[in-house]
Amino acid sequence: MKHFISHESGLEHWRKYRKLPENSVDRRCRVTLPDASFRIASLTLNEYKHPLHIMIGNQNHSFASKTVKRHLYSGETPVGCFMNAGDGLMVSSPEFCFLQMAEQLTLTKLIELGYELCGTYSIPNADDTEVPARGFYNRPPLSTVKKLSAFTETMPGFKGCRQARRALHYIQNGSASPMETKLAILLTLPNMLGGYGFPLPELNKRISLTKTTSKYFSKDYYVCDLFWQDKKIAVEYDSDQHHTGSDRIANDSKRRNALTSLGIRVVTVTKQQLYSYFEFEKAARTIAKHMKKRLILNKPDFDDTHHNLRIQLIWSSQNGSYGS
Repeated sequence: MKHFISHESGLEHWRKYRKLPENSVDRRCRVTLPDASFRIASLTLNEYKHPLHIMIGNQNHSFASKTVKRHLYSGETPVGCFMNAGDGLMVSSPEFCFLQMAEQLTLTKLIELGYELCGTYSIPNADDTEVPARGFYNRPPLSTVKKLSAFTETMPGFKGCRQARRALHYIQNGSASPMETKLAILLTLPNMLGGYGFPLPELNKRISLTKTTSKYFSKDYYVCDLFWQDKKIAVEYDSDQHHTGSDRIANDSKRRNALTSLGIRVVTVTKQQLYSYFEFEKAARTIAKHMKKRLILNKPDFDDTHHNLRIQLIWSSQNGSYGS
């Protein structure tokens, strides 16, 4: 009997294994979910925290368990709902996980999850004992905004669909870290949601240097954390994780000079600025000035919504293992 892992347990799976099945057939499963039965009571997948979230096709049998939580879905699932994880285990695809978690998460946290799934990092699970020093794992993207959107449209009646559609307006591909995600969300969410209303940038955009510039700086390209092509503005997140000193200062200066030679304005945001309401607003106003954009913030309403956004993005993760 196959078991269909879903919701929080599905997300836990992707954060642990951090890669898609290599076999394309295993990535496009269309299935009819099994009935609930007494056999579920013997389900022991100890690698997942309890309760284990599973999906079933109907609830013909009475069932109660502190270690298993059932989610009902009747009929055949669309292509792309589940992926074969081996040993009789099917797991919700990253796209289906996103839709399932739309039922559980606030809009802000769902947007943050979308950035993670479409980015090149995974947040560690709570019981992970081998977290890298940077506080997160690098991996290839598990999905894209286009794939999340296309999948959401295949399940218009699913409970989380409306929330998922709303979140997808504010998600971008390519974030390389949790803090880049937080920076992008704070800058780009509309004022009514507590953000500064900048348009979505390209994330980790590769900027090629001219032959002359490349020869002078001994590099062919630089990668900008957040980049607005039409405005020629780059925003760089400066983590305190990396080394400091004369070498770092020299490299940063070299990088800035190279980008400036291409007509690109560079604004650096440090971790300390990101964590400070007042310092971050100064950085946002600097970006707005370079964009020739007026920041019209409806204070004090904006202060309240921005404070709530910060609580969800930054302070809720302070006790976690990531944040550099």
